Amino acid sequence: MIISIANVLGEDELAALEAQLANGHFIDGKDTAGWHARLVKHNAQLAGDDPALPQLRAIVQRALLRNTLFQMAAIPKAIGPILFSRYDVGMAYGRHVDNAFMGSDPRIRSDLSLTLFLRSPTHYGGGELVIETTQGEEAFKLEAGAMVLYPSSTLHRVEPVESGVRLVAVAWVQSLVKDPLERELLFDLETARQGIFAKDGKTAEFDLLSKSYANLLRRWGEL
Repeated sequence: MIISIANVLGEDELAALEAQLANGHFIDGKDTAGWHARLVKHNAQLAGDDPALPQLRAIVQRALLRNTLFQMAAIPKAIGPILFSRYDVGMAYGRHVDNAFMGSDPRIRSDLSLTLFLRSPTHYGGGELVIETTQGEEAFKLEAGAMVLYPSSTLHRVEPVESGVRLVAVAWVQSLVKDPLERELLFDLETARQGIFAKDGKTAEFDLLSKSYANLLRRWGEL
């Protein structure tokens, strides 16, 4: 399941991120890529020792934790590492798949990848995130503050930036539910459950869906 989520970040949060990143210390993005992805990765990344990095990560972390749609779709156990990437003119990230495990402290299994757009698509040309699916390729270039969440198992790429500067935050999620089909079924159940509650309140049908959701999560979840 691939899902786009609008307004993950507010205007004040975007402004704070933009101001800090404008003066950030960026390094070659190859430093955090796997040996095969390093061959096609051409971007810049905020350095791990940049003093603003913990604050910037905290802004994104809080935004993800409060976002209901993200919580429903990802059922997150752990999020990280959160990286900030910059693409200047001519930069791109060729076709690759994300590593199965990301980070080091803690190390997490990458069930889901996310790209959080920090700059309006009117501010740069090119730079689309292209994800390969069984139905063909899907391209994403969302408004500032919006996010695309997709399986880490997919092949994907970032098209060359033709003008301006592309700024994004990227991260990986280990879900409490490892299987993507099971996650999608739970997402559909939770969407239906919330729709019934919004329309009719706590009905018998709502209670049955709540029971099924909880028991399936209990059956499929991994702590």
